[in-house]
Amino acid sequence: MRAVFLIPGAGVDQLQALPAVAATAEALGFAIQVACPPEQAPIWKLLPAVEKVIPFAYGDASLADWTNLLGCVRDPDFQVAVNLAPSRQMDLMLSMSHIPTRIASAGFSATETVAATTAGWPAQALAGHLRPIGVELQAGAFRLPLAPSALAEATAALPAGDGPMLLLAPGGGPNDWPDARWQELPERIRASLPGLRSTVVAPAAAGQAGRRAAEVAASDVVLSSDPLTTELALLCGTPVVALGRSPASLPERAGVRGIGAAEDLPSLGVDAVLQALGLA
Repeated sequence: MRAVFLIPGAGVDQLQALPAVAATAEALGFAIQVACPPEQAPIWKLLPAVEKVIPFAYGDASLADWTNLLGCVRDPDFQVAVNLAPSRQMDLMLSMSHIPTRIASAGFSATETVAATTAGWPAQALAGHLRPIGVELQAGAFRLPLAPSALAEATAALPAGDGPMLLLAPGGGPNDWPDARWQELPERIRASLPGLRSTVVAPAAAGQAGRRAAEVAASDVVLSSDPLTTELALLCGTPVVALGRSPASLPERAGVRGIGAAEDLPSLGVDAVLQALGLA
């Protein structure tokens, strides 16, 4: 039996849905298919339970795209559809499918309507979409399954040494934390922790998600204003300080901190970040 998840949005939206998809596959023993924007498809290679990715351009779908999606979801093995993109067009398409359980926050095609939740960590907020099928979501307990070979390769590429490894992941853009402070921070830390290793990585793209996940998992702590890297750190269980991220939008667990409003990062001082890292 199978379930299909209809997931619009950017890479972060896809990553935040991984724990819910994994929980469904594990609890029900279902094979999973995911319909996501074509450019985000590489992210789903991170989850072995996903047997197929259906590329679908939610904001700009052609008639051929809708026809292809309908053809995919009319597979009689589908028992569940979790629709995170309710719309009239999606309702029309799903109503022509043979899927008996269709879950969404709105829409006439839904057999189970759930309350949309915007509070808290978005990965855990999907718990409501799984309750109608008897799946309990504990997103904070999910960890990305990474191959030992990928971890070994990432470890070998990081700076050598025995000291703690700090991965610095700027998001880039005019409102990011200034370059000079990204450079100043590790030097300040080395004044009291001479063995510190650190490296700066570029903002991650969906096609690099696997490699970035391995880099994150091979590090001891991550300082990030790059949304994709931050989310990967949360899913890998690596301690992370997320710049420009509200603490309320992060899981409540040791080693996870959010600091600074996104629009105020240019004025955020190094001392405040050192304190968030527990080094001041």
